[in-house]
Amino acid sequence: HGVGQLDIAIDGSQVAMELHAPGADIVGFEYGAESGEDIAKIDAALLVLAEPLDLFIVPEAAQCIVVDARAELESEDEHDDHEDGGEDHEDHEGENHVEEAGHTEFHAEYLLECGDITALSKISFAYFTAFPNALEVEVQVISDQGATAFEVERDAPMFDLSNLN
Repeated sequence: HGVGQLDIAIDGSQVAMELHAPGADIVGFEYGAESGEDIAKIDAALLVLAEPLDLFIVPEAAQCIVVDARAELESEDEHDDHEDGGEDHEDHEGENHVEEAGHTEFHAEYLLECGDITALSKISFAYFTAFPNALEVEVQVISDQGATAFEVERDAPMFDLSNLN
């Protein structure tokens, strides 16, 4: 809980980003949403997650635009079914399957095109302002300069990219 994962790949003028965040970080709960209020929170969160440059603010000089942005909510069940072959899932089909899993995760993928990739020197994480329950994001960046991993925390919501491009 409290830790999201952001993978960033920089290739030429393109920046691909993939975010995985626990449901608790984004909407304050991880159970399957049933009430109208919970579903509305998820819908609102997906709208926010679909605007990557509002969450991960890059320098204007980099001239980045969003080419593609997708956000969705996944339940842990979806992952489990693939791993264990789904052998014993028949006996509890239809019995609040999502609630049994108990964990939901938001997943978002972004593709940015930047006019001046060399100006992409930092990313400010407005993500923490948008999602008050989020405490930390583990960031991995891969570029032609190599790979690096870094933790960005709520009290220091900045990621320095100046040595990576």
